[in-house]
Amino acid sequence: MRKNTLLAATAGLALVAGTAGPAAAIKYGERDNGKHPYVGLMLAYVEDPTGALQPAWRCTGTQMDADTFLTAGHCTFGADAVAIWFGEDLTDAAAVGYPDFGSADATGTPFTNPHYDDAAFYLHDVGVVQLDTPVNLDEYGELPELNYWQQQIDTRKKDRDSYTTVGYGLQWSMPDSNGQGRQSEALRVRLQAGGDLIGYRTLGGGKTSDAYVVLTNNASTGGTCSGDSGGPTFIEGTSTVVAVTSFGMNTTCAGTSGVYRIDTADDLAWLAPFIG
Repeated sequence: MRKNTLLAATAGLALVAGTAGPAAAIKYGERDNGKHPYVGLMLAYVEDPTGALQPAWRCTGTQMDADTFLTAGHCTFGADAVAIWFGEDLTDAAAVGYPDFGSADATGTPFTNPHYDDAAFYLHDVGVVQLDTPVNLDEYGELPELNYWQQQIDTRKKDRDSYTTVGYGLQWSMPDSNGQGRQSEALRVRLQAGGDLIGYRTLGGGKTSDAYVVLTNNASTGGTCSGDSGGPTFIEGTSTVVAVTSFGMNTTCAGTSGVYRIDTADDLAWLAPFIG
């Protein structure tokens, strides 16, 4: 999640219906075990008054071709530069050079959907990073077909696809009020979890905005938590990214979670020049 904190009511992982906020790590997840090596942890940097880059917040994203990294708009918005690490276990910061900009596996320039509004991030929550130097992998993420999610919403529940969401970050979170603060069973480790489509909600944009869908988030299927923002939702068993993690319902990562759909005509048109 952006700045490793949940956004307040109007931000959307954002908190939905007045309580949602941008998302952060995989809940009830399991180790990725090399299944998605093209999913990486991104760290956003901002320039200080001297012009030096300072680490600011971290998210997750997907390498879509040799020079394009896909993530959430609230992850790229406000960033001056981005560094990316693709290791599955980045907990040993010294070993991987985290958070040193020059030690990352890739660096690049962030771009945010031009319609993005930080006060209603869930409506156009997609961004990309154009890498300074190409990253050559055996496999990359793929874009979905046009109106994929509408087809799923119109399909009977038993016939719908299932999903795999991947991210780095918290596996569980405790409220500050109990004296423990935000906690995690996994930090900077690539995890994956399942998920099923529930539907879509109103948030600020109303159903006609059709910007995001809601997935299950429980001990049975798994779900997202703080640190997973921008991470991919794949059609299970494929490398097709149909959404990016956008928001959660509360600071303890309980309840459902929202993912920003990237299958609409306007988003696919914006992404096309970046993703070759």
